Amino acid sequence: MTTAEQFVAANKTNVETLLTLANTAFASAERIAALNLNTARAVLEDTVASTKALLAVKDVQELVALQSTLAQPLVEKTVAYSRSIYEIASQTQEEVSKVFEAQVAEANKTFAAALDKAAKSAPAGSDVAVAAVKSAIAAANSAYDSVTKAAKQVAEIAEANVAAATSATVKAVSTTTPAKSSKKVA
Repeated sequence: MTTAEQFVAANKTNVETLLTLANTAFASAERIAALNLNTARAVLEDTVASTKALLAVKDVQELVALQSTLAQPLVEKTVAYSRSIYEIASQTQEEVSKVFEAQVAEANKTFAAALDKAAKSAPAGSDVAVAAVKSAIAAANSAYDSVTKAAKQVAEIAEANVAAATSATVKAVSTTTPAKSSKKVA
């Protein structure tokens, strides 16, 4: 392949990568917009229903009972919204990471091919230098793989912590809301 053909192929690959990233970003933005629209619609409907229920209250005990029944669904919906946003962000990050990893793999492959080509036309005795460069590349790739694995593990731990925190929040609201209302009624 000539240098001009290599340049054209590299530009074509870069444009395809850019389009993939743009499509990923637009898909994520579309999902977030739909989520926000659906959430806004649900909040409006819930607000109307809550307002009607509040206007129908006749005494303080009914108000306290109504308050406890309104609080828990609100927290659960907030947690569900946060969870959905987190899922969209995680999926987007995963897709972008795949594209980036493919780009790194392709760059490594291209560099290795160029190094092999240079080694074939290198003067005698340059085998040591070529071997040193290949060793450095292997070490860099190994370090990159280690960092990538560590980052994935951190992301998995963070995801588990977010899930545990949301679960604990929902449980806390579930248990404290009736307790508050029973204290106020008594």
